[in-house]
Formats: sequence, structure tokens, C-alpha cells
Amino acid sequence: MSTKELFLTHNQLNMNSLLNKFDLTPFSKIKNEDFLPGFKHAIALAKTEINTIVKNTETPTFENTIEALDYSGEQLDRVSSVFFNLNSAETNDEIQKIAQEVSPMLSEFSNDVALNTELFKKVSVVYNQKGRLTLTAEQQTLLDKKYKGFSRNGANLPDDKKETLRAIDKELATLKLTFGENILAETNAYELHLTNSDDVKGLPEGALEAAVQVAKQKDKKGWVFTMDYPSYIPFMKYADSRKLRKKMALAFGARGFQKNDYNNEEIVLKIARLRFQRAQLLGYDTHSHFVLEERMSGSPEKVTSFLNDLLEKAKPVALKEFAELENFAKELDAIDRLEKWDSAYYSEKLKNKLFNLDDEKLKPYFKLENVLNGAFTVANKLFGLNFKQVNTIDTYHEDVKTYEVTDDNNNAIALFYADFHPRKGKRNGAWMTSFKGQKIKNGINDRPHISNVCNFTKPTDTKPSLLTFNEVTTLFHEFGHGLHGMLANTTYPSLSGTSVYWDFVELPSQILENWCFEKECLDLFATHYETGEIIPMEYVEKIKASANFQEGMATMRQISFGLLDMAWHAGESPETIASVKTHEVAAFKNISLFPDVAENCMSVAFSHIFQGGYSSGYYSYKWAEVLDADAFEAFQENGIFNPETGKAFAKHILSKGGTEHPMTLYKRFRGAEPKPEALLKRAGLLN
Repeated sequence: MSTKELFLTHNQLNMNSLLNKFDLTPFSKIKNEDFLPGFKHAIALAKTEINTIVKNTETPTFENTIEALDYSGEQLDRVSSVFFNLNSAETNDEIQKIAQEVSPMLSEFSNDVALNTELFKKVSVVYNQKGRLTLTAEQQTLLDKKYKGFSRNGANLPDDKKETLRAIDKELATLKLTFGENILAETNAYELHLTNSDDVKGLPEGALEAAVQVAKQKDKKGWVFTMDYPSYIPFMKYADSRKLRKKMALAFGARGFQKNDYNNEEIVLKIARLRFQRAQLLGYDTHSHFVLEERMSGSPEKVTSFLNDLLEKAKPVALKEFAELENFAKELDAIDRLEKWDSAYYSEKLKNKLFNLDDEKLKPYFKLENVLNGAFTVANKLFGLNFKQVNTIDTYHEDVKTYEVTDDNNNAIALFYADFHPRKGKRNGAWMTSFKGQKIKNGINDRPHISNVCNFTKPTDTKPSLLTFNEVTTLFHEFGHGLHGMLANTTYPSLSGTSVYWDFVELPSQILENWCFEKECLDLFATHYETGEIIPMEYVEKIKASANFQEGMATMRQISFGLLDMAWHAGESPETIASVKTHEVAAFKNISLFPDVAENCMSVAFSHIFQGGYSSGYYSYKWAEVLDADAFEAFQENGIFNPETGKAFAKHILSKGGTEHPMTLYKRFRGAEPKPEALLKRAGLLN
């Protein structure tokens, strides 16, 4: 199909809300049938912008080549962000079908740019002059990024290998989508319907009320529990029936691993093999070698060494904690062998015994709206941001709330969308995303539209949405990512906000979690939803005291996920892997505390690495913990709400995006490289 054929007529353009110039996303006006023609037109427009750069007869310069390339494709970016965000948060069969058609088109367009020989020649001309050019640090980074973007993605390949690369990328785009669709379908399909009150013993009132509400929505009596996190997690944590906990756990762990249309085993093998083939085609040993070249860690060897060093510190602690949990379960209920479906249940009981603290005592103090306002207050105290809810902004679902974000001088900073409750068309988990990025062009600082998406319990007939403490930290975590996007202040869109090295992107999110453990912060928002009482000091002390409860086990669990990721992407050719399950069991050898469950497989539902952007990057969570533990010490030294420290963090980290190497930015804030001891000390892993 030619570029000319892709363009829409004037009348078609006017009828398609996606393609009229808009600042605020016109969700209510967008129809599913707008997306495919919208993508085609936006791709055609982006191709025209690229051709303008290629056909420019003037000598290639930073401005007419590198800068022009970064500003190109704006409309395509907007259409893509709207569509794929909806595909994650408010999808349906029609949107998923469109995604399967659109993703190969986008992959093809991306390769059209990356493999454009004439365009690469122009980029190379500018790159080869970089020693003689007067560029800002941001411009130097952009030039390096653009050149590497071509050289690392096949621009130097012969034509036949370029076609092979195109075919691989096209297939990968489709496989990743199907992987996610299968998990969502399996999640939506399962329900545990109970009518006997003995079966729901141990479950707190809030969880039971929510289950009754779900049952009513399905025209059923009794209680219905689902795979949505606000339903699944309380069941696993509180249900006294070990038989039913096992049933739920087996169902959850079997997603993508059953002999049905949603099985992901072959998809996982294909993705791993194609990524390996792609890396080899580009001259890299493995997919991990390709990915980690552009990360702080630098290599799979460095990542593996980092994880194993941490494992050496965490494993003795984890084994001690696990033995304590085993003994506790044996004493309490004569459990001879602790299984995965016992972990949350007995851990919660042990924590309650040791600290006299459980989530049900805390939840009344964590009303969702109050916690969100608490996050807003933290942002105000540290970064001078103000959040005002507005009800006139179009959204994609009635659950979504919108906020105008301004600074203390009433300058517009961002628009913030908050989408906090589960529903059928929304995948599990929590994430930050954007509907519009930030950039400075023609002297205008175009401000971003940022979204946080989570899955917290919906209000019931008698209770508001009350969060567990873990959900409080999740909200703060995603809000930290959101602040990274909101405070972005860079010239070029590809370097803005969270467009940073993947093992640096978790710093702003993870550091914000630290405030949840501080009384000075909790006093701002943790008030009882009925009485207005501020959270008692004894609860705050118990939260602090329990912060490292089973930290060794939690660390070992995260390390195991990171090593599983590396087993898929840093090892020998995946062509030799015949069984997903066998490969996974081998990867988990000596780092699993619980017995293996034959009916379950994590890899086939490991969306972070097979659907999201964390392939060869799951270690980033632990890597960034070193950064956040060290960085938070700066706040502790000067006061957790010290505005000067907050301004420095915003100036050197949050606003800078990917304009310079992360370690350069970090040292500018902290004055030195991070010390791993800060993490080990905080986690209680130091001897």
C-alpha cells in the first residue's frame, strides 16, 4: 500500500476524532472504527516527515536531521498512546483484534525508519562531526542515541538480513500481544463461587462484602472470588480453608499453562528464540548482550554477578525466615510441608503474632482518596506541586479521575489521570503511562498528560475503597513514576520523563515508597475513615518494626525472578529448550524456598519480560533499590520534607529524563555514586 493510499480524505479526517488536532484526548468521541484508519493516516504522515528529512538537499546538520527526526511522528505517537493504553486498561475483543492488525504495521514502520540507508547516511554525517559541533549535553545525548538507534538495529546489515530482521520484529510484535491477551482471558474466565459460610472462614468483612458484590453482579448467591488482585490476594492471605487456597493458587499459577486456546508455552519459546536470532543477526551473543549495552549494568555478566552477590547476603536470612515460618505453621496447624498456597496465610498470622499488626487493623486508616491526597501533599512539600480535581475532562471510563497539576506560581505542569479499580477489560497489576509526552519546541514547553493505573478494591455498599499497607506503597510507587513524567522538562521528546535507562527508571518510584514508613508522612493522610482519628503512634511503630519482616525471603524471590529472566535471555541458544517448565525449574534450582508445583509455570504468565519492556531487565528493581536506599538517606539527613533536597532531586533527577548518563545525574544529586550498604542496611541483610 502506498503512502498516498494511506492518507484520509478531508471529510474522513474531520470525522475521525483521533486525527483532529487535540491537546486533551477526546475519549468519548473516539470510536473503535477510528483506530485503523487513524493509524494508517498517522503512519503516512510520519513517513512524509521522514522523507522530508531524507530529501533535504542542504548539508545534514543537527537541526535539520537529528532534531527533525526526534520531533517527527508526533501524531503517530498520540494515536499509539491512546490505543495501547486503552488496550491495557479498557480493552475488548474488537480492540484486541485491531491491536493484532496494527502492531505489525507499527513494527514495519519502525523498521522502515531504522533500516533507511539514506537517512542513516545523514545521521552519520552529523555524528562524525560531533567533535566539532557546539552541542548541549542533551543534544550530545540525543545525537548518540539516534546514531546508536540505527547502528544497533540493523542499519549496517545487508539487504537480505534487513528483511530477516523485519520478519522477526513483525512476528515478535504479534506474539507479545497474544501473550498478554491470553493471560487477560484466563484471568477473566476464572471464578471461585462459594455458598457455604464454612468455606469463607477467616476472610475479613471487607473481602467478604466485595465478594458478595461480585456475586450479585453475576446474578449469583453467596461469594465470588476472582483472579483480580483485590479479590485473589485477600483470599490467599486470610482464607482458613487450605484446600480452597490451593485451588485458587493452582488456578492462578496455571494461567497460560493449560491445554486450551490460551496456552503460552509455544509463544514463550518463540519469543525467546526470535529475540536470540535477532541479537545474533545484529552481532550480539544473546538478547541480554544487546539490551544491556544500553543499561547502567552494561552486560549480562555484571547483572548475574550483582544478583548472585545479593543472593549470597539474602539466602542465609531467607532460609532462617523460612524455617521460622515452617515451624510456626507446624505448631499452629500441624503443617508438615509448607506449600506456596500457605505462604501468604501463615506469613500474615506470624506477622500478627510478632508485631500484633495485620492489614485489617490498618486498612480503616488508608481510605484510597486520603492516600492519594497524601501523595499529592508529599509532592507539594517536596516539589511545590498542586493537584486540583476537575470533572470536565473527558475520560475513557467513569472510574477515572482527572487532576490539573500546577506549581506554586500557578503555571501548568501536567494533567494527571488516576484509574484505580479492576474491571473486565483491564489487565492486573499497576503501572504508569502517558497520553501525551513533554517537549520544548519553538519556545513552547508542551506539558505532559500522565496516568497511574492500579487495581484496588472498589467501594462497597457500606465501605469506601480501603487499602492494605502494601497497596499504599504501590500507589506511592506508581505516583513516583508519575512525578518523573509530570516534572519532565527536556527539549526533546525521546529523552523526556521516563525515557531513561531501564535500570534507572525505578529510582523515582521506589524512593517514594520510603515516605510511607515515616510518621511525619503518615500523619498527613492516615486517618480513620469513620472517626477521623490519626493513625496511632503504636501502629506507626509497628509498621516501621515490621518493615523488614521476611525481607530475606522477599529479596530471594525477586532475585529468582531476575535470574529466570536472564536464563531466558542470556544463556545458550533457546533452540535447545524443549520445555518451558523444565527450563524454568532449572533456573530456579537452589533459589526456590517452596516445593515446585507441577501444574504451574511462572514463565507463561511473566508479563514483565514477555509482554512488557523488562526482558533482560527484571533485575532493575533490585538495582534501583540500591539507588533509592542511598538517595533516601539524603532526605533523612536533611529532613524528609526538606524543600531544598526535594528541589535538588527534581532538578537533577526528575526533570532531566534521559538527557545525560544516569550515573552523571545521580552523582550531581548525591555527590557520589550510590553505596550498596544503604540497601543492605535498610533491608536488614548486613551482619
